[in-house]
Amino acid sequence: MYRKLTAARIFNGYQYLPEDSVLLVDENGVIIDIVPSSEAGSDVEFFEGMLSPGFINCHCHLELSHLKEKIEKNTGLIEFLGKIMLERNASEIDISSAISSAENEMLQNGIVAVGDICNNTNTIPQKTKQLLYYHNFIEVAGFPVEIANARFEKILEVYHQFKTNFSTTSIVPHAPYSVSTALLQKIVDYEDNNLICIHNQETIEENILYQNKSGGFADFYRQFNISMDSFEPKGNSSLQDILPHFKINQPLILVHNVFTEQEDVEYAQTFYGDLNSNLYFCLCPNANLYISNRLPDVYMLYNNNCNFVIGTDSLASNDQLCIYNEINVLKKHFPFIPMEKLLQWATINGARALQIDNMYGSFEKGKTPGVLLLGEGVRRIV
Repeated sequence: MYRKLTAARIFNGYQYLPEDSVLLVDENGVIIDIVPSSEAGSDVEFFEGMLSPGFINCHCHLELSHLKEKIEKNTGLIEFLGKIMLERNASEIDISSAISSAENEMLQNGIVAVGDICNNTNTIPQKTKQLLYYHNFIEVAGFPVEIANARFEKILEVYHQFKTNFSTTSIVPHAPYSVSTALLQKIVDYEDNNLICIHNQETIEENILYQNKSGGFADFYRQFNISMDSFEPKGNSSLQDILPHFKINQPLILVHNVFTEQEDVEYAQTFYGDLNSNLYFCLCPNANLYISNRLPDVYMLYNNNCNFVIGTDSLASNDQLCIYNEINVLKKHFPFIPMEKLLQWATINGARALQIDNMYGSFEKGKTPGVLLLGEGVRRIV
């Protein structure tokens, strides 16, 4: 048995389908076929709105869900990070309950797969219920070179606990301003670490640190007595400094990109050539507005044919976990980008970035991408 679904418009992950298209889906959510209405027969279900594959949330911090509404808006990134450090501890019951509630919110908002940042094992119990697909990015930070070995060995303990339960797990650096070259090299070279993400140029202070070892992060490290002795700036932006440490064409998701500029993109092209290969630029517009009230230069990135995906970031920096809302925010601020493109970023591009496009991201035979109804809101149909 299978259902026959159609709507005013169907987006298949790549493009809009002809108006008379009908989607055939079996009871397990497997795409059977897409046929013209003349071949569909009777019992076709019509929906007002648009049908779309389920959304891929390429950047989330599920473990921070208990921090919803705990940090005020527009603090700037450095103050925001300080408040995360002060506020992230809570009771196990509160943390667990918030994680469960946040995952349910993603389910209700049509998200089917998540690239999730993990600094601890708090999300494992919820994820083992297998309500959503997760790629677990086990995150490590440590700016002084002398602590690189100790930090890496410590995060390996978290990594192995995730790896025991989930094959889709990798170790990733937090950000250029928080990871030494020695620690970054350990991450890049770790076996089976074939998918990496990193917070990139979320604040201008990151670039200032890499250009002349000054600015807000230099002050931040001095305040917390964190050694910067081993760090020698080269006068480049942070992205231009760190990219050579990655393997050629290593799959990499750059997250936020608020202060990424034209010369950064041109520099990236020297390593990745075709920017639509293994380098992805993840946009989290609501989080950017929440933290610093500034968005990336999306038009510049778009005109350079950058490969986009979309994330929600965490409830510490967002009022909701909803990719459809992120799409609408991007549409509001960058109206010349076609809706068809934005939907691509949220579906097939995200699936490719998380290396799950064999099952998610598009309406193609044999896939189980989920079926969403989009209109004023979003509703899961299958």
